Amino acid sequence: MTDYREILRLGSQNYSQRSIAQAAGCSRNTVEKVLRTASAKGVQWPLENDVSNRDLEELLFPEKYRNASMYTEPDYPYIHQELAKPGVTMALLWEEYCRKCHEAGETPYMSTQFGDKYRRWARVTKATMRIQHKPGDAIQVDWAGDTLPVYDPVTGEPSPAYLFVAVLPCSCYTYAEACEDMKTENWLSCHVHAFQYFGGVTRLLIPDNCKTATTANTRYETVLNRSYQELAEYYGTAVVPARVRKPQDKSRVEASVRFAETWIIAALRDRKFFSIREVNEAIAEKLEELNSRPFQRMVGTRRSAYLEEEKQYMLPLPAVPFETAVWSVAKVPNDYLISDGRNKYSVPYDLIGEKVDIRVTKATVEVFYHGSRVASHRRLQTIQREPLVKLEHMPLAHQKYLAYNAEDFSRWAMSMGPMTEKVVQHFLTSGAAPEQGYKACASLTKLGERYGRERLENACGRILAYSTTPSVRNISSLLKNGQNRPVKAAPPDNPNDSNRFGITRGASYFKKGGDR
Repeated sequence: MTDYREILRLGSQNYSQRSIAQAAGCSRNTVEKVLRTASAKGVQWPLENDVSNRDLEELLFPEKYRNASMYTEPDYPYIHQELAKPGVTMALLWEEYCRKCHEAGETPYMSTQFGDKYRRWARVTKATMRIQHKPGDAIQVDWAGDTLPVYDPVTGEPSPAYLFVAVLPCSCYTYAEACEDMKTENWLSCHVHAFQYFGGVTRLLIPDNCKTATTANTRYETVLNRSYQELAEYYGTAVVPARVRKPQDKSRVEASVRFAETWIIAALRDRKFFSIREVNEAIAEKLEELNSRPFQRMVGTRRSAYLEEEKQYMLPLPAVPFETAVWSVAKVPNDYLISDGRNKYSVPYDLIGEKVDIRVTKATVEVFYHGSRVASHRRLQTIQREPLVKLEHMPLAHQKYLAYNAEDFSRWAMSMGPMTEKVVQHFLTSGAAPEQGYKACASLTKLGERYGRERLENACGRILAYSTTPSVRNISSLLKNGQNRPVKAAPPDNPNDSNRFGITRGASYFKKGGDR
């Protein structure tokens, strides 16, 4: 039998046909025919060790076996193309192959031979991408173990930059991006950027079991992070986390992570970066080199494999990119303020002590209670000392406190009387600013509501009669003890009233020398 393996090996090394014919012990016409047919059918060196000369002859010159065999050869390129489509399996294609053979009066191979012959053809022609992974079916994502140092431009202190990697396992097309941390917000943003880089979404999304992806992944159930689930629903993909301690579930991304660590992190080891933006610019350059690098054992590159084999099967992107949102749960404290991690925002005061869901995006902070939105704020982009509070979220007493001003207090005091007006003016002018007297003025208005205008005016008059520095405490004491009421004059004595209370001795009785 012709040594097809030797012909292909020497042909890959650019030997002349005469030299190949001498080494393989065949004619130059045979060498020329073998090389031409192999090139047309995509058979290239190197080949797997278990690919025999008989396998090559059956593939390159099937007409030699067509008359000798009673079975009909399948259309292997058609099978390879159909396997790429969602839901198509070898069993389905074998049944269709059998149906066509029976209709044509031919004899089909059994299912085992059908599968073996296809896999042999795929292995010889390097068309192995779809054997384990369907194009456009899944994206595998992970964080690289190594980091890149980013130096502070002022102090020179280094801080780590973490590398996010996303891989399409069919074509091995890779996306990478550096982040300052591995928190949920960066995790979601990297996914959005990866989808945009790929130009589409896959049916499945396969992450590791990090907290930004899953909150629980047990033998019986998988609980996804709410923010991650929201992203998946927006893009119409399904999150299927890898099993715990089973890295083979995402072997492609594990291999691509190691590849990225070599051709991105290690390749940039001698460069010094002073911002995440600089790091990502350098990563983008290395990423283009990585995706354009030829495969060692397959024809083409990651990019060409993606464009030719996988892009057409990707799901379309939404018209608007996903707005990254981070969910959390918090118990409303007594000051009815919740936090986004940097600043505080108000919620309705009647939710004090209740647990609420907080949804934080780049521009907004939303609060939900039992699925209903109860508060919404614009998100502050810088750290502020004062919280962002809405008036309707405050109790009535707190709302009144915010509405206090000197003009209103003065107007109220004039309506109560001149003494009250003097006391209020003292409160507003005794401090460095009128606001320092607002509390005393507010307490005085409450005393007026409780005891009435007349009693408050009398109390203020009595206090001002003996002190130039009135206080709310003294005025309140007078009102509580009733000392602010005017003293009634005693009626004059009437001599005719001497016997009004019974038998009494009058003044004449005690006069000296008077009759007894």
